[in-house]
Amino acid sequence: MEILYFDTIDSTQLYLVEKIRDGSIKAPFAILSRVQELGVGSRDNGWSGVEGNFFASFAVSLSDLPSDLPLSSASIYFSFIMKQVLLEYDSRVWLKWPNDFYLGVDKVGGTITQKVDDILVCGIGINLKNAPDGYKALCGDIEAKKLFEDYLLQLERFPKWKQVFSQFEIEFDSNRNFSVHIGNERKSLSDAILCEDGSLIIEEKKVFSLR
Repeated sequence: MEILYFDTIDSTQLYLVEKIRDGSIKAPFAILSRVQELGVGSRDNGWSGVEGNFFASFAVSLSDLPSDLPLSSASIYFSFIMKQVLLEYDSRVWLKWPNDFYLGVDKVGGTITQKVDDILVCGIGINLKNAPDGYKALCGDIEAKKLFEDYLLQLERFPKWKQVFSQFEIEFDSNRNFSVHIGNERKSLSDAILCEDGSLIIEEKKVFSLR
């Protein structure tokens, strides 16, 4: 996969989506920036930061993804692969459903996925060194460029969804003391049931990850 490096960018996600749409970039493609000024997070929140943190996006064709992957759970799939790579750096990060990276009880990053025609564009932001108010950083000896290269190497193997889900399912109990936004409401995950397609059953309603 070709990687384009930036010193500074408004948003890795918005840049890649724009270039995919105007045809100047074809999947597979990835970009990494040392600084991101106007990043996009979940529910239209921002995700920006300073040098030393991780700001990346990549584009892959739907045809390259495992045939058993529910597209509604692509964020879980991409995020969990990153979580596994971070474990190789002795990080104790865990994945909160569906797309947030946590260290203990504190959020350190997240994933956002967007479909553009027959391509999925995924953006990942992780506080490696510094964190804004309300968040934490991993504060380990992790260099963004090496982390991205290691991640893409694992991603391009495209493990089956069943393989990824079986590992995520084992760790899902870490979510029980947390809640998620469902529409305009926050719902507790204490009694949530994780389904094989990555969705949840909360208060007898099935909820999908659409981030």
